[in-house]
Amino acid sequence: MKTMILAAGRGERMRPLTDVTPKPLLALSGKPLLVHLIERLARAGLRDLVINHAHLGEQIVDLIGDGARYGVRVTYSPEGEGGLETGGGILHALPLIASDPFLVVNGDIWTDYPFERLPRVLEELAHLVLVDNPEHHPAGDFALVGERVQAEGGHRLTFGGIGMYRRALFADCRPGRFALAPLLRAAMGRGVVTGEYYGGRWADIGTPERLAMLERELVQG
Repeated sequence: MKTMILAAGRGERMRPLTDVTPKPLLALSGKPLLVHLIERLARAGLRDLVINHAHLGEQIVDLIGDGARYGVRVTYSPEGEGGLETGGGILHALPLIASDPFLVVNGDIWTDYPFERLPRVLEELAHLVLVDNPEHHPAGDFALVGERVQAEGGHRLTFGGIGMYRRALFADCRPGRFALAPLLRAAMGRGVVTGEYYGGRWADIGTPERLAMLERELVQG
């Protein structure tokens, strides 16, 4: 199964760190966030990767290269300086993604999620991994009712930036800059989005303070 890593964001809230370093290359425990993620994907047998990039993207290409040193194969999907957002970036990369379904992971998360437990066959249009709501996002994003993800109602959880998608989810999309969330909400309204809850370790690295906090947690074991 092909895996796409979203690494094209500007990281405005991480400035000034991201003025000179793309967000996925910020260091955690002496290793770039992106490398932590690639190594975990490789251990799960997910070794065929596409990485999109925009802001300072040449640094990502220079560091990761073809991925051989990490035991993976990497293809790049470059975007313009402003990027194409999540939905536009995935649509732009689809010609590089042969599998259906395919996995998409945010490049600015750290987690011990076991990627090998993801389904390899997907009957619906999307499958999302949901996590507990962090302090900075108490309202959550979506509700998980049984195995179905709903846009409203129920106990709300946070989308963990780990999702499997069918190519058909993007069938009516046009090239350009657009977000993924409206596509997912429309699919939820049709009852074609499944999901799972993960209660293990997960963090999105949205600010320098969150990065420093996670660093302290890892140092303390």
